[in-house]
Amino acid sequence: MFLKILKDALKIRTVRNKIFFTIFIIFVFRIGTHITVPGVNAKSLEQLSELPFLNMLNLVSGNAMRNFSVFSMGVSPYITASIVVQLLQMDILPKFVEWGKQGEVGRRKLNQATRYISLVLAFAQSIGITAGFNTLSSVALVKTPDVRTYLLIGALLTTGSVIVTWLGEQITDKGFGNGVSMIIFAGIISSIPNAIATIREDYFVNVKASDLQSSYIIVGILILAVLAIVFFTTYVQQAEYKIPIQYTKLMQGAPTSSYLPLKVNPAGVIPVIFASSITTIPSTIIPFIQNGKNIPWLARLQEIFNYQTPVGMMVYALLIVLFSFFYTFVQVNPEKTAENLQKNSSYIPSVRPGRETEQFMSSLLKKLATVGAVFLAFISLVPIAAQQALNLSSSIALGGTSLLILISTGIEGMKQLEGYLLKRKYVGFMNITE
Repeated sequence: MFLKILKDALKIRTVRNKIFFTIFIIFVFRIGTHITVPGVNAKSLEQLSELPFLNMLNLVSGNAMRNFSVFSMGVSPYITASIVVQLLQMDILPKFVEWGKQGEVGRRKLNQATRYISLVLAFAQSIGITAGFNTLSSVALVKTPDVRTYLLIGALLTTGSVIVTWLGEQITDKGFGNGVSMIIFAGIISSIPNAIATIREDYFVNVKASDLQSSYIIVGILILAVLAIVFFTTYVQQAEYKIPIQYTKLMQGAPTSSYLPLKVNPAGVIPVIFASSITTIPSTIIPFIQNGKNIPWLARLQEIFNYQTPVGMMVYALLIVLFSFFYTFVQVNPEKTAENLQKNSSYIPSVRPGRETEQFMSSLLKKLATVGAVFLAFISLVPIAAQQALNLSSSIALGGTSLLILISTGIEGMKQLEGYLLKRKYVGFMNITE
């Protein structure tokens, strides 16, 4: 179905130009991921390939951290800054709340604030990550670890993050799909051949001839499991709960009723990324604090936040649930929804406008957030359990997050292509009638 939609969309010149422009920007990004930061020995990161935090950074940076390239920070600081700005709009910072109500002018001010915050975060994260990896690796990551070198590396990585963010904005404005999602999407796609090569080496190259049959069985189970997860994830990501809407004022040609669609998983993939970041950061910082010493409470803390242990998996699942509820109410504000319905002279049948509508929306969002949280926790924990059961590489543990991003971006792209085709159909119909 997607191939048919893509084939039809390529016949439209404007859509074709958008797709080719997006491919060109992704090509530029992929070139940047292979330009290593000067004064850095990127091969030292191979010793940390099993570190969950490094795999998480690779995922968010579009696989750029593997080479410690100038694009290593990717869009991670911008995503974090966007979430911080969204939080500040929730009656925390009055100025941001005021900008949030000013329409297009306020949106531009918030975008500018997001960029400034992302600059500060990118610089701080760049220096912190560089110093942390340099300490953890037995082969020095930084050749001359002094203040001047760290400041230079921080400036280069911050500049690279700004460039990646700008490339993403260009895709959003002039290309196809959401720019940030497309950059992460391209990075995940580029890592698939390496994942296949790792599985091939683990199960077909370094095994005895007598174990080949069991290797074929395990790989077959893996393929079936991936297909089942893809189908299940696609189904849930596309599922919507439709709230019926009635209108009190009828304009000429306006419908008497409609519906308000809410996704069954309103929070999307953000809770998984947040939970992964929180659980992987301690596993990176604690060895740096221990410095070879055996400190019992630090070892226990590391076990709690290591999502490859039973306790860590429970903590990981709990964080996903908490972030799912939190981000659901960030995405859909019951108070604003009730206010907008009242302004448009519409209401939900059997629910009074105003306070009762807000309470109804809050109750419904809690139920949807529960379903979404269970779904995200399941998709995220299945690859981790598979890794432990089948002794796979630790990068497979992030397979659930990768699948969610790939499928969400693919669905979003397909809907956008369908929108272009539908627009062309209506424009053609209007031209014929004229």
